[in-house]
Amino acid sequence: MANERAIKAMSEFLEAVGVDIKARGMEKTPARVAQMYEFLFNGMGKETEPLWGETFDAGSDGIVAVRHVPFYSMCEHHLVPFFGEASIAYLPENGRVAGFSKFSKLVEQLSHQPQLQERLTAQIAAAVQKDLGARGVLVIIEAQQLCMTMRGDLAHGTRTVTSECNGVFKEDTALYQQAWMILGGEKA
Repeated sequence: MANERAIKAMSEFLEAVGVDIKARGMEKTPARVAQMYEFLFNGMGKETEPLWGETFDAGSDGIVAVRHVPFYSMCEHHLVPFFGEASIAYLPENGRVAGFSKFSKLVEQLSHQPQLQERLTAQIAAAVQKDLGARGVLVIIEAQQLCMTMRGDLAHGTRTVTSECNGVFKEDTALYQQAWMILGGEKA
């Protein structure tokens, strides 16, 4: 079912900026854009805890890492995409781990909303710690911000990197360094 209000608003917006939506090929653009944004923002208002499903006893107390999880999101300042990869390291509580695919689902859900890269990084770390009871979490996101390359400085090829850590990684420098190295960071 099409969101008639969003379609009407998109039609009005496009006309307001001078786009002829009656031109050949543009007739269905407002509906397509409304449908696309519904998908891009389908992570809003959802809890992360149900994503994890069953956890498992790994019989290990070591750091677990999931690297290079691809994502895309929409910058809340200009509603243009930013995209890249998230890497997550966590220290499980008593060896309890989640399935690796759940981390990509977490990143997807949290990125499917108007977002800032810094906030997305913090939200991922907080969800892993809260939902899995992780003793520590380190998240690194590297992304390209199209608002930097499409307007303003036209900073083509620029990549932004954000990180967030919590729990024992914040308190124990050696554990933090180990997690950082596992995620591909350079030795400090």
